[in-house]
Amino acid sequence: MTTRPPSPLRLTTVDTEDTVRIEVRGDLDYDNADHLLLAVTDKLAEHPRLGDLHLHCAGLELVDSMGLSILLMIHRRTSAAGVRLHLDDRPARLDRLLSLTGTLEHFTAPLTEGAEGSPGSSAEPPQTGGETTPAGPQDRIAPT
Repeated sequence: MTTRPPSPLRLTTVDTEDTVRIEVRGDLDYDNADHLLLAVTDKLAEHPRLGDLHLHCAGLELVDSMGLSILLMIHRRTSAAGVRLHLDDRPARLDRLLSLTGTLEHFTAPLTEGAEGSPGSSAEPPQTGGETTPAGPQDRIAPT
């Protein structure tokens, strides 16, 4: 089995008064996922009137369980701050991971009024560069 070299995480941020866009490129994995969480946490602190946080995901290479955990933590923090989280331009492999783990709807469902009183959507509908492949029978976990 061959392994591929890790792709370091690179973040590019564009800020406006009420919107932050972070372009995420590389691997969102155990070794570097906390860098994204730190960047998002800093932006939430810097922009008290932030309405939308866009994570541009087209450049994501690999997302492991730590990367997924960090995305869920970011969702919790943005929801608590009343900020709408958008996972823009998700690659098919990210949608597949989110679908398999049952978290896709969590990221795409509208925020409820209970999230610091801010209605809105937590993410845009799925956007990928191509067709997404639905999970087949081999991808389902059999009940034990």
